[in-house]
Amino acid sequence: MTTGADFAALVLAAGAASRFGGGKLTAAYRGAPLVHGALAAARASGGAITVVTGADADAVADAARAFDPGVRIVHAAGHAEGMAASLRAGIAGLPDGLAGAFVFLGDMPRIPHAVLAPLAEAVRGGAPAAAPTFQGVRGHPVVLSAALFAGARTLSGDVGARPLIQGLGARLALVEAPDDGVLFDVDERPDLAG
Repeated sequence: MTTGADFAALVLAAGAASRFGGGKLTAAYRGAPLVHGALAAARASGGAITVVTGADADAVADAARAFDPGVRIVHAAGHAEGMAASLRAGIAGLPDGLAGAFVFLGDMPRIPHAVLAPLAEAVRGGAPAAAPTFQGVRGHPVVLSAALFAGARTLSGDVGARPLIQGLGARLALVEAPDDGVLFDVDERPDLAG
């Protein structure tokens, strides 16, 4: 089930992957580049997909276009600053009139698609943001309502949207996920077996 075109899908894919040794998002995971898992979840969200590149920009953009030639590529020039630079670049490129945006991380290939529609519905229902949980642990993707876009444009450092999310307290809608794919990410090469 898709969530509709009133939500954009941002795939943050700009990191240098130093713990991995570089080239993480184009490394093979289950027979395809790792970033394809995040792109599949982004596609399932139903919105237009923007991939934010940084380190390995050309290789990541090529891998994303191999998955879907229609993805929009945005380069985060300040990607070395950290995840906030990627998020700022992605948010800055979104069109007006959206209800919100999914924020997918390029190294999270197993997001359960069943959690996407409930996250979008929580934001449509008035929550400023929504996030999945699994066994009490908050995961990804986060969905930011359009009301948080201005705040996202002011973030800095390597913490992504965490300051915005933490500031919401109980106003953050939490949706229980069907499996631990909302928590699983690839940090080091052995994680590719997961």
